[in-house]
Amino acid sequence: KSEDIKKIKEDAAKIEEKLKALKGKEVEVGDFVLVKITAKTQKGTIFRVSSEEDAKKAGIYEEEKAKQGYYTPEFVSVGKPGFLNEGLTETLENMNYFEKKSVRIPPTKAFGRRDPQKIERIGIAKFRKMNEGKNPEFGQDFVKKGTGQRGVVSNITQGKVIVDYNHPLAGQSIDYNIEVIDKIESFNDKIEYFMISKGIPKENISDFQVNYDSKTKDLEITIPKMFLFQNLTYIKFGLAMDLQTNMADEINNVKFIEIYEKMPVPAAKESVEEKIKEFENNTEQED
Repeated sequence: KSEDIKKIKEDAAKIEEKLKALKGKEVEVGDFVLVKITAKTQKGTIFRVSSEEDAKKAGIYEEEKAKQGYYTPEFVSVGKPGFLNEGLTETLENMNYFEKKSVRIPPTKAFGRRDPQKIERIGIAKFRKMNEGKNPEFGQDFVKKGTGQRGVVSNITQGKVIVDYNHPLAGQSIDYNIEVIDKIESFNDKIEYFMISKGIPKENISDFQVNYDSKTKDLEITIPKMFLFQNLTYIKFGLAMDLQTNMADEINNVKFIEIYEKMPVPAAKESVEEKIKEFENNTEQED
């Protein structure tokens, strides 16, 4: 117990030291940070929160989402694409650590303007063929085969189905509250957060064995048994791309190791005749 208390105190001291070092320091392009974000439309609809506290304040907290890690700070590589929209990226690049900001991002730097070219009129008969023979329903999600475009049935009129492929928030200005709460500096912590960002549960991260060769800059990740029979193809590809892109100076090749242990060969089954004889002998002895 005394060792545990000592470790807790040491960890607390390190955190305090880190806070002092970062306080008032500017966020720089290339930094890896954790941010808390709340986003809402001009109508006041909150659609994005990254803390349980904010979700509860907004009255949108859901226990199931909390279990899935939905309300957690967001991991961002500052200035790199694929993390935040243009407006938030610019905002973050002009903030200090532990600073809070409220900004309104225009459509052009949020989810884009509404594009008339992304609205398609499809005859109902044709739509049925594209929709597994089912009739269209107002508001239904629709994926166009061949292109993979995702849209929503926005109207059904005069024998036509109107499908809107614009982002649901396209054309809207968005209000954001953003706070920089931490800087991720250690190599292992960065790997961990990239893994979490790809959907690997935080509580399972320690089950993955990670080895790094500083000479070749190769990273090896051994997949634990519990994940071997899950379809991890897209997760592995996405994780490798993220690591090689955002940690290009530190990582060259990413190797995933899957170990399938040899199963013991079962002993040959005894013949039915032998089983019958054994049964008969046992029966005779009982008699």
